Amino acid sequence: MTLNYDLFRGLHIIAVVAWMAGMLYLPRLYAYHTETAPPGSEFDAHFQVWERKLLRIIINPAMTLTWLAGLTLIWIDATQIRGTWTFLAEPWMLVKIAGVLFLSGWHGFLAAARKKFERGERPKSAKFWRMTNEVPFIATVIMVLAVTLEFGAR
Repeated sequence: MTLNYDLFRGLHIIAVVAWMAGMLYLPRLYAYHTETAPPGSEFDAHFQVWERKLLRIIINPAMTLTWLAGLTLIWIDATQIRGTWTFLAEPWMLVKIAGVLFLSGWHGFLAAARKKFERGERPKSAKFWRMTNEVPFIATVIMVLAVTLEFGAR
């Protein structure tokens, strides 16, 4: 393996950890926001600041770095290590790609919910936010196992 591959793999893992930390914390903030901060209250304004900063300072940059490092790893793998792009059609990689697309969509859903909170809306119940809080973690576990086990690899 090349130094570049190892560097980008490390950056990818760090970015994923930061992205997941934010994606696990934001729904919990939404649950507390929904049940404790009436629209227009001082506490509502505090939650809005916390949620906006979490998205803009941690979650968005971490997702961007995750994507950039991940795409770079694919490119290095295909052009310098394997010499082929066929691994992109392997079951384990398809699971990984589907998981990344799902998490990116979930990220968008959470970002859209933040804008609704800013408008004074409560898009979902506190129970919904608690029930879906672990969704990113479950998706990440599936993706990590798919990549590390490379199931279905030829």
